[in-house]
Amino acid sequence: MTTQPHRRVVSGDVEGRDEMVTASGDPNDESQEISVEKGFEGKSVPAWQKQVTVRAVFVSLVLSVLFTFIVMKLNLTTGIIPSLNVSAGLLGFFFVKSWTKLLAKAGMLNQPFTRQENTVIQTCVVASSGIAFSGGFGSYLFGMSPTIAKQIPESGGPLNTKIPGLGWMISFLFVVSFLGLFSVVPLRKIMIIDFKLTYPSGTATAHLINSFHTTEGAKLAKKQVQALGKFFSFSFAWGFFQWFFTAGDACGFASFPTFGLEAYQHMFYFDFSATYVGVGMICPYIINISLLVGGILSWAVMWPLIDGKRGDWYAADLKKSSLHGLQGYKVFIAIAMILGDGLYNFVKVLGRTLMGLYNQWNIKDKGVQSNDPNDPLSQIVSYDDRRRTEMFLRDQIPSWFAITGYVVVGVISIVTIPHIFHQLKWYYIVCIYIIAPALAFCNAYGCGLTDWSLASTYGKLAIFTIGAWAGSSNGGVLAGLAACGVMMNIVSTASDLMQDFKTGYMTLASPRSMFVSQVIGTAMGCVISPCVFWLFYNAFPSLGEPGSAYPAPYAQVYRNMAILGVDGFAALPKNCLSLCYGFFAAAIVINLARDLLGKKYAKFIPVPMAMAIPFYIGSYFAIDMCVGSLILFIWQKLDRAKADAFGSAVASGLICGDGIWALPSSFLALAGVKPPICMKFLSRGDNVKVDGFLTG
Repeated sequence: MTTQPHRRVVSGDVEGRDEMVTASGDPNDESQEISVEKGFEGKSVPAWQKQVTVRAVFVSLVLSVLFTFIVMKLNLTTGIIPSLNVSAGLLGFFFVKSWTKLLAKAGMLNQPFTRQENTVIQTCVVASSGIAFSGGFGSYLFGMSPTIAKQIPESGGPLNTKIPGLGWMISFLFVVSFLGLFSVVPLRKIMIIDFKLTYPSGTATAHLINSFHTTEGAKLAKKQVQALGKFFSFSFAWGFFQWFFTAGDACGFASFPTFGLEAYQHMFYFDFSATYVGVGMICPYIINISLLVGGILSWAVMWPLIDGKRGDWYAADLKKSSLHGLQGYKVFIAIAMILGDGLYNFVKVLGRTLMGLYNQWNIKDKGVQSNDPNDPLSQIVSYDDRRRTEMFLRDQIPSWFAITGYVVVGVISIVTIPHIFHQLKWYYIVCIYIIAPALAFCNAYGCGLTDWSLASTYGKLAIFTIGAWAGSSNGGVLAGLAACGVMMNIVSTASDLMQDFKTGYMTLASPRSMFVSQVIGTAMGCVISPCVFWLFYNAFPSLGEPGSAYPAPYAQVYRNMAILGVDGFAALPKNCLSLCYGFFAAAIVINLARDLLGKKYAKFIPVPMAMAIPFYIGSYFAIDMCVGSLILFIWQKLDRAKADAFGSAVASGLICGDGIWALPSSFLALAGVKPPICMKFLSRGDNVKVDGFLTG
């Protein structure tokens, strides 16, 4: 049986998922499944201490830096981040496999490269680079900065702002990022063995790693790495080329208009970005089309019409950044769609979670016939499941260790965080930590059923509740944003760890090695992500400003959510509340229609969350992503097998090459080196005016 991971988008608020599709096309069809573990018979499984090797940690560190730059760049541009699990597993396999081959030829190989070690690398890299997302550098954390606050005059003041600093950012992440790991460790057997939750992303990653360590899989992986390397080189060179010909903000490839009213035409163009083309190749077609539809609806229809109401709906002399003007409609209508989509999916996933728990307890109450009801192995028929369960139960993590860890880290953070954020009182944090384990369980369980992590939804809940509790006069905006970070990190790392336990279960990696690698990766991320953000922050003075290379759109969105939570509807301009109600309801109705009509027709209905993203920042990146979809579509028509086998590798190469170019470009910016040439695309009419000016 062959399997193919299908990638799903990670937006600023919806974390991506992978769906494993069997040869029959049904993710749940196991009728055609043949034994995987029998193919690995005769190969010993190393002890958990030997699965977490020095070379695995070193490779993880190198790849973590690479992927953190990619995630950080996407965070600060569009907020759309694809799943990079395939790239992490593939590159981890390639680096260590190449190294062990060299040692084997020299007769110095002491320990062969195993799939368990490969799993450790993938887990560590994803945990580390994931901090760049959950750490809020493109959302709540940067939303605290004066850079974002000055664009929203209504929320200024020292109580509601905090200047980014490397020390406090690292400290904050260290005291909040590990709690989620301890909160769900005691539930690993219930989730994986008893409830048999699918965790499609973890399952997809496990199938991928298992295939790498077979003869045919290794050959394919080698070709995939070669394809990734070629497009990595091309994308890196293309990034340099674009930089070289873009002297100044007024120049560059991002000036090729396609359509739209004259005042808004600059929001529709193809900027030749290898990153977004690669992201478009990974994201489903409907996501890319939804982005384009949202961009057309907002920038080509709604904003020109609302702009025509200047002087009627809002004062004509307001600054562009004022929430009482056009900016307020852009931000709050987008927020309404995001909240509508988030609420619908929260209710849906929570409903499935409760139904799943009810079914599990119902089955337990009825009883299951077995020789020994306390022995999980006695109820397993499949050879693979018996083998995996046996290994999974071998290296137990004591519950007392997890509970003690949660309490100790919790006490440290309760003492530490109020010193970092004076507005976030210790009793706010205590309340969060009391309910966080239950929410972490719900998120981990729901993720196992649907592969949707609703971490950002729980974060928004903290924004509104804590912000309103603190009040505007006591720095409620900053308190809400900080509370969002605390909650979001706990529930996000909880679901990530359970995904990794599922991957480890299917590759026979020890739960202890999974936990240790997650801890190591999280610790790496708590240092690497702030350092990478700090580099961006100092290298690009226009970071966070609309229209700049790195506008950080979600930073403003999250800050405006905090303002809404503190000030209520008073922050909205005239008729904005009615429009927000309409788009909030529309997001729910659209999602409901997608679910009721089924997969056959749902693929033709736009996704509200994706539609909301360009409402604020424009749809220029949607053009690039649609080009990526077009490339993949044509490739699949010409050669489906090669497109399926190498599409993700090519896309990853484009994303990685352009993403890592951010490192040298940042150093060039810090050194004051500017591009020497300005290249700009103009319409025929504008070109005539420029020629006339130059010759006149």
